[in-house]
Amino acid sequence: MDNSIPLLTVLGVLPLIFSLIAFAVRGRAGKHVAFVGSLVTMVFGIWIFFAAASNDFSEMVPWIKAIGAWYALSLDGMGRAMVLLSVILVPIVLIAEWTLDSKQTDGHLEPRWGSNVFGALALMVEGFGLFVFMASDVLLFYIFFEATLIPMFFLITGWGGAKRGKAAMKFLLYSLAGGLIMLFAVIGVYAVTAGAGQPSFLIDDFAAIAMSETVQKMLFVGFFIAFAVKAPMVPVHTWLPDTAEQAVPGATALLVGILDKIGTFGMIRICLGMLPGASLWATPLVVVLAVISIIYGAVLAITSTDLLRLVSYTSVSHFGFMVLGIFAFTTSSITGSIFYMLAHGFSSAALFLAVGFLQNRRGSVAIADFGGVREFAPLLAGVFLVSGLATLGLPGTANFAGEFVIMTGAWPRQTAAVAVAVFATVLAAVYVLWAYQRVFTGQPSDEVKKSITSDLDGREKLVIGPLIALLLVFGFFPQPMINVVEQTAVTTMNVVGMTDPLPGSMGGK
Repeated sequence: MDNSIPLLTVLGVLPLIFSLIAFAVRGRAGKHVAFVGSLVTMVFGIWIFFAAASNDFSEMVPWIKAIGAWYALSLDGMGRAMVLLSVILVPIVLIAEWTLDSKQTDGHLEPRWGSNVFGALALMVEGFGLFVFMASDVLLFYIFFEATLIPMFFLITGWGGAKRGKAAMKFLLYSLAGGLIMLFAVIGVYAVTAGAGQPSFLIDDFAAIAMSETVQKMLFVGFFIAFAVKAPMVPVHTWLPDTAEQAVPGATALLVGILDKIGTFGMIRICLGMLPGASLWATPLVVVLAVISIIYGAVLAITSTDLLRLVSYTSVSHFGFMVLGIFAFTTSSITGSIFYMLAHGFSSAALFLAVGFLQNRRGSVAIADFGGVREFAPLLAGVFLVSGLATLGLPGTANFAGEFVIMTGAWPRQTAAVAVAVFATVLAAVYVLWAYQRVFTGQPSDEVKKSITSDLDGREKLVIGPLIALLLVFGFFPQPMINVVEQTAVTTMNVVGMTDPLPGSMGGK
């Protein structure tokens, strides 16, 4: 294949070009432009996903020679999975929020911008996110890492609840704080490589340099904090429930489904890939934080009285699973974490959008405002239940495959942590099934009878159908995708210098 065409650059730039056009074309026409752009990007991204299996699409051009910065892109198995997730999710979200301008729900303010702007901002999130997943230069990674905050901030503050501005500012401040800490780590990368005689921000160049344990630990802390905020992990997670409660479900689906994956993606690509010694040093604390996130998120989901906050707390718990798998340091556990990143992107989007369908009808997401909805919207009830069961890891769904591979892979080295995590799966059944019982069963109130007057329409079926289909396909046939992402896990294990424990053994190098 002719590598003179920068195909990875084209993939990242495509949604950004359509975003600019959608901004310029006002009204419904701009909304259509954004949707067409998302479809074009999806088709091209899926082709890249399959073509990258047998082609090297890497690109590397000198950028700022004085400091050793490169415009460098590449696509490994993990990157391919994240590209696939991103390009599929964005058009689904745009269809889900197609009637955004016409929504009139209690407690929600009028939109600040026209129908074209939501689509344009969603494409910006997609474009910047794709560049993050493809960057193989730390400075380039950081720039796009921070750039994703801009469109996401406006997606939160432009549409949603009465306190959306406050929620958007909290999201921005947490993210900027993490980004500022990460900036010091990026500067440290330059200092280390310059001290070795050849300044470079290339991930591979940095990984080959010997450095003191103290320096490596300091750099690890800088990167890890930023990724923990993004992930999100306890105790830097509180921005997510507030954001989910106030933003429209489509915006939250993009945030949790795509952008938050940058946190766990960065832990593998940057922390383990560049700072293996410090990653091993930090493992005991990171595993404790992961387990706390798993249990805390599940408990808060059970006690939530708001459906959007409930779903956001489930994500806190699930990201804990991903982090546990990453820092268990086995090929299977890391493979499971990457696969779970993909599965969670689809399952969280399905559940957030299903809640959005309820919100559009009832004008509320307070659990107390529902009851007996199944009588009037049986298909919506079924969609919520299937999405919830996928979220809790029902066998046959993609989440189960990810969780199972994580826990079986992590068991030899993190037996106690996995034992606690298994308990959290029981809690997951509680928060999903109890929420379903309170919302969809029982005697409907007069308000429910008046507001829930229709089941899913054709557009809503088009939104949720592909997500459920993907969860089932990857659930029953996980091996092809596991084969894709496993190459990243094998490479990471080689960089860290760890080997998988022998069958039946506990621990070991």
